[in-house]
Amino acid sequence: MAADILKTLKDEHDHLRDLFKKMEDTTERAEKGRTELLEKIKQGLIPHAVWEEEVFYPEFKKRADRDGRKTHAEAVAEHRAVELRVLPDLEAASPTTTEFAGRAKVLGEFVDHHATEEENTMFKMARAMFSTEERAQLDAQYKEWKGTPAAAKAIEKALRKGAEANKANPPPAS
Repeated sequence: MAADILKTLKDEHDHLRDLFKKMEDTTERAEKGRTELLEKIKQGLIPHAVWEEEVFYPEFKKRADRDGRKTHAEAVAEHRAVELRVLPDLEAASPTTTEFAGRAKVLGEFVDHHATEEENTMFKMARAMFSTEERAQLDAQYKEWKGTPAAAKAIEKALRKGAEANKANPPPAS
């Protein structure tokens, strides 16, 4: 099967869904397990989101009609909510608390909602907008980008923005 960015992104969505299911099965006593799962979630989520924002979404928007631009705007807004509010709130909670469990559930629900909409709407539109060769090229570009210093820098910047947003507007006290 030829490389296809839409398949790669969908596979990453499925991997994140699996991680959130594992998180849902943990208890407050699983501090180490929750911490490790959160790290795996961030390792899967942040590079994926950053690359979409910096490469895929702009290319999609260039080719999109009015409905596609609306879909693009919604996807960007959802990324922003997760990166600047939901994920930082989760990171601010101790893994041994019910607040952590509740915030992890909210993050998982946001990610699942966003991924499902992308797959059912944006990816269907993208399949018509991008040729098989272009999707393969984007896939290769993404896989190459993930190991670069530029990717590490972009990921670090995204995490820093989330931490700064959390400082400016911290989650409610438990």
